Amino acid sequence: MKKLITGLCLFMAVAISAQESYFTSYNFIVEPSQETAVVKLISDYFTAHKTEGVTVSLWENHFNDSGNNFTHGIVFSGSLDAVGAQYSNDGGAEWMLFMSQMNQHIKDGFSSTMGTRMQSWGDMSGQYPIQNYYIVQAENGNAFKTAYSNYQSGAVRKGWINMYGSFTTGVGPEGGSHWAITGYKDFKSAFGGSNAVLSEAEKSDRDKAWNTFRETNGGVKLVRSGTRIMLGQW
Repeated sequence: MKKLITGLCLFMAVAISAQESYFTSYNFIVEPSQETAVVKLISDYFTAHKTEGVTVSLWENHFNDSGNNFTHGIVFSGSLDAVGAQYSNDGGAEWMLFMSQMNQHIKDGFSSTMGTRMQSWGDMSGQYPIQNYYIVQAENGNAFKTAYSNYQSGAVRKGWINMYGSFTTGVGPEGGSHWAITGYKDFKSAFGGSNAVLSEAEKSDRDKAWNTFRETNGGVKLVRSGTRIMLGQW
């Protein structure tokens, strides 16, 4: 249990429909030969044992830099009451058995974090299994919130979604006050991004809005970025 819970800083964002919600994430390293076993263990356990109102998501950390090279992440997300209820329940013997089995297949822990999703845009009821994530450090959190909301609220969306939020704890020495995620339905859409679906006029409007965001975001530094793939959700 310790190996996963205390050894597991990347966020993994929430996947529920409410505008503001809470999440915890645990990131870890699995050898390729053990991935199938880990996915099956997680699927079997959370198909049978899941706290009402909590979404469980398993991700592969696909594109990443050398300092962000964990292989998988599991995210628990939901309302404050739902996530609180999950952590107030020790899970009993079934949880202890699950953790014991998991730790036999996990090579090492990597990081863990806790935070909130503050807002989202697009059709959140759809499936967007390919997601680009960005961790940023904002000097002025309120200015960043306003500027980012203004930018995303005016964006043209064709088959993709965006969400962002903040970290409560689990921030590394390089910082990371906020996160943002852009989700796509497949790799082709992720590779093309908005440029592949926007008209020239829409691109021009987008670029103007981006320049306004850069001028008003309160001082934002990119800490980390990457791409993750959803392996399962319960």
